[in-house]
Amino acid sequence: MVESPDKPAPDLFVERVKEFNDHDMDTLCEATDAAIIDGGGFGWVNPPGRRALETYFRGVLLVPERELFVARLNGDIVGSAILVRPPRNNEAQAFAASLMHAYVAPYARGHGLARKLTKAVEDRARELGYHIMNLDVRETQTAAIRLYQSMGYVRWGEHPEYALVRGQSVTGFFYYKRLRPRKNGGGQ
Repeated sequence: MVESPDKPAPDLFVERVKEFNDHDMDTLCEATDAAIIDGGGFGWVNPPGRRALETYFRGVLLVPERELFVARLNGDIVGSAILVRPPRNNEAQAFAASLMHAYVAPYARGHGLARKLTKAVEDRARELGYHIMNLDVRETQTAAIRLYQSMGYVRWGEHPEYALVRGQSVTGFFYYKRLRPRKNGGGQ
């Protein structure tokens, strides 16, 4: 995106959130509603209402295996993504984390925030020692698919009835990305 010389560049920021103030919750819910209405892969097909969104996001902060990242445009939250660590009893897959529910509201796209958000989640996963990042996306989310593929995600499979959106089956694509070089011997 090219900025006009007389218009200041937008303030773009991505961070991990551990608590919300009222303004953050307002802008997070607004962005989530906009992404859901636009067909984002948040899981909801229709906005569930403010109370459900608040409960959901406050719940994310309570789950030890989940970390919430938000994208900000000029101070307002305009997108989010969740890093999901495997449960402690899943020793066989303890090397892999997942990126879930990533989106940027339609009114905030075009600034590179989705890439910054994805990179922040990847960096945190590396910091925590994970070797692989997994994610899945609806086939209808073509911009997200282009983004993930441009960032080195490899599509390994698809599910022809991954989601049901307005009575229509939607295929889902599954991706992974190696975050650390493979050790000798083919293991983690």
